[in-house]
Amino acid sequence: MAPLIPRLHLFEIDDQSWFPPYLRARVQDGLMHAWTFYLPILQPCSPATLVANVLQRILGSSISKFAFIDFCAGAGGPTPFIERALNASLSKPRPGAAPSNTDAASKDTPSYAAVAAESNGVPEGAVDFVLTDLHPHPESWAVIAKQSAHITYEPSSVDAANAPPGLVGRYKSAGKKVFRLFNLAFHHFDDPLARAILKNTVETSDGFGIFELQDRSIGSFITCFLYGVFILLVAPFFYWWSPTRLFFVYLCPIIPFVLVFDGLISSLRTRTPDEVEVLLRTCGTNTDDWVIESGRERFLWPTGYLNWIVCTKKQRGT
Repeated sequence: MAPLIPRLHLFEIDDQSWFPPYLRARVQDGLMHAWTFYLPILQPCSPATLVANVLQRILGSSISKFAFIDFCAGAGGPTPFIERALNASLSKPRPGAAPSNTDAASKDTPSYAAVAAESNGVPEGAVDFVLTDLHPHPESWAVIAKQSAHITYEPSSVDAANAPPGLVGRYKSAGKKVFRLFNLAFHHFDDPLARAILKNTVETSDGFGIFELQDRSIGSFITCFLYGVFILLVAPFFYWWSPTRLFFVYLCPIIPFVLVFDGLISSLRTRTPDEVEVLLRTCGTNTDDWVIESGRERFLWPTGYLNWIVCTKKQRGT
C-alpha cells in the first residue's frame, strides 16, 4: 500500500555546508550507533546485521561472486559492521552440508584454498567491501581498513553518477560482479540525480541495494523521537571521556536535535520500492534484465523497521 504521506524533498541540517564539521562528525557517530546498537529483547539483532542477512538471503549462493562498493560511505557508516557480520556468517559451515564422496584421506584433508585462507585469518568465500564517497574520509577509512583484510577504500572523490571505470573495472577484470550499496543515503538524491545514479549503476554494475532505517509512516516518526531519547540515555556511557560531546548532547543539545530533525526529514524523503522502480525504468538505459526485490525487517520493537530494496541483473535465459 502506498503511504498516505507524499514524498517531500526537504533539507536536512547535516547536509548543509554551514553546519560545523565537528558537529557533523558527531551526528554521523550517532547514526553509526543507530546501525550497530543491539538491545536484547527489543531487537533481534543490530540493523547492520540485518543488512548482512538480507544480502545473504537475496543473493544466495552467488554472493561470493560480488564485490560490494559503498558509494556513500561517509566516515565509514555501517559498512564495516555489515562486512564483519556477512563474512562471519559465510565462514560458518552450511547446515546440512555433507562431505563429498571421496576416500577417507581426502575427507579429512582441507583444500589448499581453505588452508591458505585460514592461515591468513580469512574465511573461505569471504567477500570484499570498498568505501567511497563524493567527499572522501581517507583518514577514517585507513583505520577501518587496517581492521579487516576485506575492506579497502578509494581515497579520491567518487561520484556515484559517474563511477570511475578503474574502480569497477578492477573487480570485473578479476572475475567479480559489482554490487553498489546505499546505506541511509538514497533518500538524499533528488529525482534527476537518482535517475543519473541508477543509469550509471545499470551500465557499470551488476546489482545494488538501498537500505533505509525509516519510511513515510507514523511509526517511523515515532522511532525518530525514540532515538532522540536513546541518545540522551546512552551518551554518558559512550562519551563519558569527552566533556565537549556531552555539552552538545545535554547543555546545548544540538546533536540529539539534529538527529531527530534530520530523521523526520529523512522519513519524508524516503521512496517506496515502487517509486524507486519508476526511477529505474525511466533512467535512460535498458533495464529489462534487472529484477527488483524489496521488504522490511523490524530492528526495534515496536516501530523500527529496516526498509530494503535489492536489484540485480539477471543473465539472459535465467
